[in-house]
Parts: sequence; C-alpha cells; structure tokens
Amino acid sequence: MTRLPSEVDVAIIGAGAAGLGAARMLEGSGLSVIVLEARDRIGGRAHTIMAAPGIPFDLGCEWLHSADRNDFVGIAKDLGFAVDKSRPPWRDQAYDAAFSKAKRDEFFAAIDAFYERAEEAAENEIDAPAATCLEPGNPWNPMIDAISTYINGFELKDVSLHDMDAYEDTDTNWRLPDGYGALVAAYGAPCPVALNTEVTVIDHSGARIRIETSRGTLSAAKVIVCVPTNLIANENIRFTPPLRSKVEAAVGLPLGADNKVMLALADAEKWPSDIGLRGAALRTGVGSFHLRPSGRPCIAGFFGGSFARELEDAGDGALAAQSIDEIVALLGSDIRSKLTPLAETRWCHDRFAQGAYSAAKPGHAEARAVLAVPVDGRLFFAGEATSPNFFSTAHGARESGERAAKEVMGIQ
Repeated sequence: MTRLPSEVDVAIIGAGAAGLGAARMLEGSGLSVIVLEARDRIGGRAHTIMAAPGIPFDLGCEWLHSADRNDFVGIAKDLGFAVDKSRPPWRDQAYDAAFSKAKRDEFFAAIDAFYERAEEAAENEIDAPAATCLEPGNPWNPMIDAISTYINGFELKDVSLHDMDAYEDTDTNWRLPDGYGALVAAYGAPCPVALNTEVTVIDHSGARIRIETSRGTLSAAKVIVCVPTNLIANENIRFTPPLRSKVEAAVGLPLGADNKVMLALADAEKWPSDIGLRGAALRTGVGSFHLRPSGRPCIAGFFGGSFARELEDAGDGALAAQSIDEIVALLGSDIRSKLTPLAETRWCHDRFAQGAYSAAKPGHAEARAVLAVPVDGRLFFAGEATSPNFFSTAHGARESGERAAKEVMGIQ
C-alpha cells in the first residue's frame, strides 16, 4: 500500500477509470500526485474476477463501446490484451427458438421507430421524459422499456430525452476476453494509489485543501474528485464550505440499477456459442442473456432498472434464481439441472458505488456540464457522469480524467 503523505500537489479521489486516467496524464508533470481509493483494489466499477477456472467475469464494464473511438482499444494493444471484434449478440445473433426472427423483426421495427421519434423530439428546447416518445398502445413498449433499463439503469419515464440524445454510439462494440476490469487494473498499475483510504471531508476553506480520510488527514494544492455521483448527492463525501451546485447536479445524475449474473453450463458443447438469449417478453422486468460468451461453458445474464433493484434487495442468490427460471422458460426444464450459479453483482448495495452508471433525470441534462466545471481553480471533477457524450462508459470516464488533469496543468 502506498504511504499516505502529509501533503501533495494533486490529490485524486477515486481510482476508477477517471482517477487512473487523471493520474496517468499527470505522469511527468513534475507535480506530486496521490490517488486516494476507498476500496482495497483499483478499478472502481471496472472489476474482473474469475467466476470459475477459465471463466472470467466482468462485474462492471464489459464491452468496448464505440470501439472505433475508444482509447482503451489502443491501451489494450499496448498492454498485450486480446480484443475480440466479433459482433455482439444483442440484435442479429439470437436463439431463434426463444425469440423467432419474425418476432425480432417486429420488435426492432418498433424500437427503431421509437428512437427516430426520440431524435426528432430531442430537438425541442424543453426537455421531457424519454417515455413520451413511446407509441401509445404499442405492445412492444414494455420491452423497449426493458432495453432502456439495460442501457440507462432506469425506465424511460426517469430518463432525460435530451441526455439520451446526447449519447454518442458508433455502433462498434468489441470485447476483451480476459476482462475489461483486468485491462483497467493493468492500465492503472503504475499509478501512486493509497488503498483502503476513504475520503469523508474535502475542506477547501483555506490556502490549501484539507482532505480527511479513514487513514488520516493530508493537504493538497489541487484536488480532482472522481467518485460516483451518488456519493456526492448523498454527501458521503462532504465539501466545506458546501458546494450546493455540485450536490444538486449529482442529484440530477443518479446511478441506475444494472446487475449481472454468471451461471456455469454443463454439457455446454450441446449449445451454440455467442448467441443472444432473450424471449419475446411483453414486460419490462425481464433479463437478457448471453449463451456461451466467447465459447465458454456458461451463460451470462443482465438485469436493469427497478426489477434489478428489487432482485438485489431480495438478497444474495435472488438474481441467479430469477435467471435460471427465465432460462428454463426459454430453453426447457431439462436445462435447469445443467445450470450452477457462479457469481452475481449487487451494485446498488456496494458502499462505494451505490449504483451502476449515471443517467440524467428529465430536465437535468445540463447537470453533466455543471458537475464538470472546476471550482476556484483548485477543485476539479471527473468521472463518467461528467462526460458530455460518452457517459456511462469506462472510456468516457478515462477521458474525463485526462480532461481534469489538463485543467490542473492549465492545458487547453
């Protein structure tokens, strides 16, 4: 563990992708830097575990979204990580027995029409809930809402139309067979990080900024705050004097609920690999599954929104149990005995995250820019929630850290 210094030029709060990006950008600047991390590891919401031998499991970010504009692709190459450029199984590659092509065509026609209406409506100066763009009475509306919970962590009624429209997706999505979290950890390995160091107070009332932590107090000339918005909104980290505009911006950018589960699959060779598994469910509370990702003997599941939060609140094992029930409904009762729970996430109950990733509430799309603005040339803010177009992604977080580090150095 890095020793906690008494004073530094720059203190970075949080060793997720944003904090690590800031620290890497400050390398060679001549400034003394320390990254203060509450967890016993780096990476934040990027974390890879071995769910079983030969089955890595990304508890957080997994896909290199907008890979043709994602700097983590080049970082992966530099660090010797393989990149799988196969198309994701979200749209074209699906298990027909569970979701027929005819039904898929109907659904994708409905969701494409929704996004066309949303794009047009977003041109209005006044923001609105994204749900206003659903076609009244369309039977696919609940499933369109389910997709929103996977993407945003919230149902469409709780998502800003302007914010949804601001997100940039190049429709190029690749993956890292060895894990996105593993890549982020390797990227951050050179950084000076003090682990198990929970920041509670940032006092910027004096000539230097005083930082109170679980391991003592230190001072810094400048501070970069790179923590999830819920920690600012709930004032788990308190600013003195208070920064009401930052707290209010964070309140408008809550972290949604998205959780994953990994199930071992016996006799896996009997099933196709890298296939999307989802039924034509006319309800929002439903999971989305990936059959044998990267050819491995497992099924990965994904749940979002209020349903994911309900399952998380139900306790350990609830997500796996729900997943098995849904998979049995799709593939038949014989598969139940072939499935064994390996791991599942509970991000809303994670003390240092309190959710998955940010989505702006209706009427709060401008909060990202408000949160990103420096205070007095000494306090700087980064994290996926401050990214104007790549929010909710690891690369958006890393880029925001670089942006904040440049602000610290006075680089445009």
